[in-house]
Amino acid sequence: MDRDVLTDAQWAKIEPHCLGKRTDPGRSGRDNRLFLEAVLWIARTGSPWRDLPERFGNWSTAFRRFRDWREA
Repeated sequence: MDRDVLTDAQWAKIEPHCLGKRTDPGRSGRDNRLFLEAVLWIARTGSPWRDLPERFGNWSTAFRRFRDWREA
């Protein structure tokens, strides 16, 4: 198992609680699962957002989304 990938069972429990679902008002996230995996990678490694691997998308976009998510 890849350490930085949520299992389908874990994601099924978390997904309903994520902000940015298509049913939420306002903007929605393109890929909530990938975003959450990026947040978990940052938390696990303690790395700065600028070091986020490209497989998670643009670090700046992920950081801004995390900041908005945290403030919500």
